[in-house]
Order: sequence, then structure tokens, then C-alpha cells
Amino acid sequence: MSEYPMLIDGQLVAGAAELDVVNPATEDVFAKAPRADAAQVEQAIAAAKKAFPAWSARSVADRGAVLVAMADAIEQHVEAIARVLTQEQGKPLGNAMDEVGGVAATWRRYAKTDLTPKLVEDSERRRIEIHRTPLGVVAAIIPWNFPVGLFASKVANALITGNTVIAKPAATTPLSTLMIGKVIADIVPAGVLNIVSDANDLGGILTGHPDIRKISFTGSTATGRKVMENSAASLKRVTLELGGNDAAIVLDDADPARTAKGLFGGAFYNSGQVCLAVKRAYVHDSIYDRVVDELSDLARAAVVGDGLQQGTQFGPLQNRMQYDRVRELLDDAKQHGTVAAEGNTPEGPGYFIAPTIVRDISDGTRLVDEEQFGPVLPVIRYTDVEDALERANSSNYGLGGSVWSSDIARAAGVAARLETGSAWVNTHMDLGPDVPFAGAKDSGIGVEHAEEGLFEFTQIHVVNVHKG
Repeated sequence: MSEYPMLIDGQLVAGAAELDVVNPATEDVFAKAPRADAAQVEQAIAAAKKAFPAWSARSVADRGAVLVAMADAIEQHVEAIARVLTQEQGKPLGNAMDEVGGVAATWRRYAKTDLTPKLVEDSERRRIEIHRTPLGVVAAIIPWNFPVGLFASKVANALITGNTVIAKPAATTPLSTLMIGKVIADIVPAGVLNIVSDANDLGGILTGHPDIRKISFTGSTATGRKVMENSAASLKRVTLELGGNDAAIVLDDADPARTAKGLFGGAFYNSGQVCLAVKRAYVHDSIYDRVVDELSDLARAAVVGDGLQQGTQFGPLQNRMQYDRVRELLDDAKQHGTVAAEGNTPEGPGYFIAPTIVRDISDGTRLVDEEQFGPVLPVIRYTDVEDALERANSSNYGLGGSVWSSDIARAAGVAARLETGSAWVNTHMDLGPDVPFAGAKDSGIGVEHAEEGLFEFTQIHVVNVHKG
């Protein structure tokens, strides 16, 4: 048995071929992952379809009990899975431990879901109830920045509502997800959850297949368009959590040191590889230099290195393609702005880019207008808040944004005018399981988290009983 088998119809199986998995901190191949072929994907879809009637017929409490048992099993393997997650993704081990531990926490939380029908009316004439019924087979397509965290959330939403699942991790980070499948293989009923890994070449089968009723996709906007196009023929439900170019607007009365600390965390967590990270900061002219100086001090103090090394705060970029893109954007930015600070990058191999602050740069440059998805933050000077707000909203993206000020009411007024799914005041990326998360414009379709996100995995079913 392979150390990292796929899970298809309750069986742990090898792939039709193998796929190299590279450690981004060393650039070495450290493991082999199974690579499914089209026939194995078809087998997984057929297994999920076959398992759906029995699984959907179970009570919510029964399905929740399976999620709890899955969580119990994962808790016995957190460190082992986290070490592999760090090796394939690059993030510091502490962050990987939090992510893997969060899998169990997510499944326990969703196990408590209440899907009691909602009573709309109970009059002498009629009784109307809104039921939430499962859709069928769900394909969960997972990105490489938070492989197991996003896997856990998609799986929990789908399973507790009575759907069956085919999960496909990213080609560069399949191992930690496959390890979870191995741990829970004897717990989840055959066919209810299937995990297949590929070389990023079989997604079209999932998105176009008539037996799959919903796609839950997290990834780039460009790929999201392809997912939506492929899904259109069979009118699949789609949830698309896509890219972002989140703007932070720092008002003239913000505290420079406190704001810089918040911006730094919001921009550079996971080495900037977060869809709703701060991607550009608009800072008022009166405090611009002080904020840039504070950000620069934080960048120079950052500890960058292999995520398995104690004390590492920021790991490498996850893959060569992303590393090359961020380097390209940074090189272009040097032609239009000034690098105020660049942290220390380890010598030797690895896709390392240290936290970098670019000042005296403007809209119209690639680093400001495009989503860098890496640890390089452009800081743009402004004098009029209306101008800053207009520039923040000029992007085709609309995932998140934030406003920073010592006057909360004033900042909230500006935040309310950001054209984004989420807007924060004096913080960024403050998410929670009970807070809906959605993108505006090119940043996505549908909702994740909270009741609104859960209902994305259901069909609304109105039962109207006439009493007369």
C-alpha cells in the first residue's frame, strides 16, 4: 500500500501513474503522489452517485456522528499530517498544526447542524414549510494555499447536508489531504467521500460531468471562469471563491505603529498567499512616511526559512510558477517605485521571497493593479479619501477590503462604500464560521461559511399544505 493512497468507493487505491511532489523550501522531490486517470475519476463519480440515496436518507444526527468519528480519528494524527503539509506547502509547522487541528474542529462544529424545516405559515388555510434537501454528488476542488483547511470546510458542508463528495486536491499539495483520506477510510461509508489526485488535468471531467450536481471551487478567477463554463451545460450549482486585490485605506488619523502591525499581518500571513490578504495599501500623505517606516522595520525583522525549522515565521512560495510570477511583478515594480525594505532571504535553494515593502508607486503599475498572491506590498500615497476610495473600487476584484482610523464611526462609513464582499475596520481577514464570506465582481459567486454557505449545498424545497 502506498503511503499516500487515493480513496475511491471506500478502498485505498494507487493511481494509474505517479506524480512528483516538491518541497518548496528545498526544491527537492520528497514524495510521490498517485496520479489518477480518467477511468478512476469516473469510478469515483459512480461510487458517489451510488452512495447518495442511502447517505441522504440518514438523519442529520447520524451524518453528524460520522463527522465526529472522523474528527476523533484526525486528532490522533495532527502532527504527522502537519509535517507533511509543511513539506509540500511550505508554511511554518505551527501554522500547519493549526490548519490540521482545524479540520477536526470544523467537522465537530458542522456535526451539530440543525436542518429542521422552517415554518413560514401555519394558518387555517394552509401550512407552508421550507425544507433543505441535498443536491447529489458534489465535487470539491481544493487550492494549494490551505489544502486541508478548505478541504475540511467543503466536505463538512456537503456531507452534513446529505450530499456525497469527490474531493480533488491541488496537484502540488495532494499529500496531506490523501493522508486524511487514509485515516478516515474505515469510518466514512463507501462512496460517500472520495479523494482523487491528478496532475491538474482531470478537473474538466468533474466540472462537465452530468452526474455531478455541484462544484465547490476555490482558486484563481481565470480557472473559475473555465469551471463555470464547463458547468453550464448541465446547469450545475457552483460556488466560486476566486481571486482578490484587497485594498486597505489608512485614514489620516490612524496610529502609524498600530496600523502598520495590522497591515503587515493582513498582507504577509502565509507569505501573502491568501485570496483576501491586503494586496495594496492606500496611506494618507500626512502619515505615509511613518507608516512605511513601521512596515519596513517589520519586514526587515521577519524570519524567513524552511517551515520545519524552529523560529521560522514565513516560508517559501508554494511552487515555482508562483515564485516566478511574484519575482516578475517585483522586478517590474522596481521600475516604477522604490523598495523601502526587503527582508532577509535564506541562501541556497527554495522559492523564497522575503516580506517586501514597495513605496512611491501608483495605480497603473502591475504590482498595484494585479493580484500578486505573494509577500510584496505596494504602499500608495493619497491626499483625498474620496480619491482613495475610488481607486480601491476601480479593481475588477471585490473580495475584501479594510479601513484604518482612530475614529471608528468615520472608518465604518468609508468601509460601507467599499465594493467588496467583506469590509473590515482596523483589522483584516477577520473571519469566523458564523460569518458569511462572499466575493463581489470577479472575486466569486456564492457564499461560504455560516447558514448562507451551508444552504449553498442544498435545494430549497417548499412544502405547501392546503387545509381547506
